Amino acid sequence: QVQLVESGGGLVQPGGSLRLSCVASGSIFSITTMGWYRQAPGKQRELVATISRGSETNYSDSVKGRFTIARDNAKNMVYLQMNSLKPEDTAVYYCNARTSRMSYWGKGTLVTVSS
Repeated sequence: QVQLVESGGGLVQPGGSLRLSCVASGSIFSITTMGWYRQAPGKQRELVATISRGSETNYSDSVKGRFTIARDNAKNMVYLQMNSLKPEDTAVYYCNARTSRMSYWGKGTLVTVSS
């Protein structure tokens, strides 16, 4: 089992920045890819960014160039630095961790981009 806890969400003005953090606990040795997903009201959950254990990254086109995912294996953490935020980035952001057999989710943290 892997437990994930996100933090860092909040209200930010358009053009602003936020940094999300996610700490993993439990069977962390089995984690391969970690990532961030988001779900806006009335929409399906979508990929934001992923990072492999070897730090290979993947971003959705909508955040490429604005968001940066990073991972600290020693601290069992994954981060999402979000710059140049737009109102359409408003969503609940979920941390995800994958093993060879399972996919685990945190409870999410709300990011609201509004003036």
